[in-house]
Amino acid sequence: MSIEPGRFLTIEGIEGVGKSTQLARISASLSERGIAHVLTREPGGTPLAEKIRDLVLTAHGEGLPDAAELLLMFAARAVHLKNLIEPNLAAGRWVVCDRFTDATYAYQGAGRGVAEDRIRQLESLVQGTRRPDLTLLLDLPVQAALKRAQRRNAGRAHFEADRFEVQRAEFFERVRGAYLKRAAAETARMVVIDAGRTAEEVTAQILAALRAKSWIS
Repeated sequence: MSIEPGRFLTIEGIEGVGKSTQLARISASLSERGIAHVLTREPGGTPLAEKIRDLVLTAHGEGLPDAAELLLMFAARAVHLKNLIEPNLAAGRWVVCDRFTDATYAYQGAGRGVAEDRIRQLESLVQGTRRPDLTLLLDLPVQAALKRAQRRNAGRAHFEADRFEVQRAEFFERVRGAYLKRAAAETARMVVIDAGRTAEEVTAQILAALRAKSWIS
């Protein structure tokens, strides 16, 4: 008896849009429905990929060229796919991932200025035909999102901003613009969620998107 593959759901958005809150709510909603799933993140998701994440996000006193950052992102993704994402999908479990390759096009592409064709080459090499079944883009104007992120970080003990969180608003404007451009070009896969509403209302939008795919009742 063959096992039906799981769904691959990704959550995207700039800092401060509420991804962590919604990931927890999605997990609770899936559990209530008896849907086996795993939550994961990028870069990271496995012990080895988390080590690569540290290389990408932590300032080590030595410059990290944009090309090296891009390669490290895909190195972590290759490990993540091989050791976590693909095995869980094959076993019939949903994989709900905090960011995936759309983030690379947005952050390394639009944010850092890396040419899209270079990203596409690595995407093909590392992922083959694997793409998310559905991507939820939590969207919020940059200034509002950054204010949220500042309030969140102020409540964290011993918080130290990573290499992306220290970027200026102009960087995140480029990132947000790239996300919205991709969503407009891939309407069958990407759904834009208004992250400016209450947490409950955002969750309702997400569940509506899942129902529209006939994934849940």
